[in-house]
Amino acid sequence: MGTRERVIEVADRLVQEKGYNRTTLADLAQKARVHLGSIHYFFKAKRVLGEAVIEKRLEDYGRLLAQWDEVADPRRRLLAFVEMTVGARHDLSKKGCPIGSLCQELHKEGGPLAARSAKLFRLFLEWIEQQFRQLGKDKEARILALHVMAALQGASLLALTFKDPRLVVKEAEVLRRWLKAL
Repeated sequence: MGTRERVIEVADRLVQEKGYNRTTLADLAQKARVHLGSIHYFFKAKRVLGEAVIEKRLEDYGRLLAQWDEVADPRRRLLAFVEMTVGARHDLSKKGCPIGSLCQELHKEGGPLAARSAKLFRLFLEWIEQQFRQLGKDKEARILALHVMAALQGASLLALTFKDPRLVVKEAEVLRRWLKAL
């Protein structure tokens, strides 16, 4: 992994832990063990670094969705999505959702970086909607996808607020039963 990729990897972690606005380039240089000048060399502005973090997440999540697409049954793919959230429950209860937290923070200020971050939610929503269409739920696929995302985002926020990863597990149990009954 090259210096630029390492900086993006560390920035991704810092943004989830501290938030985008509270992550300084000096913090990043220290954690990535590079000179501050190297950060400025690769990223002329913090916004450019933010774009790189978003693109990294889009690529990572895109690869994950591609793996799930290899599963034949769309219901099992949806359950894998729920299980991903359950698997992240401890991080969610400590740091919040990496997508939800970033989007919430950036959208308070607005601008191009906020609009770009919305692609993260859009990626998942469109994929989930596609799964419901494959289950024959064409007319209601969008609202069903929104329901899954809202339920998991709500559970993530509550887990963070109350520092209780079990809240994610409880919501996942409800979603599993609901998905199996569709």
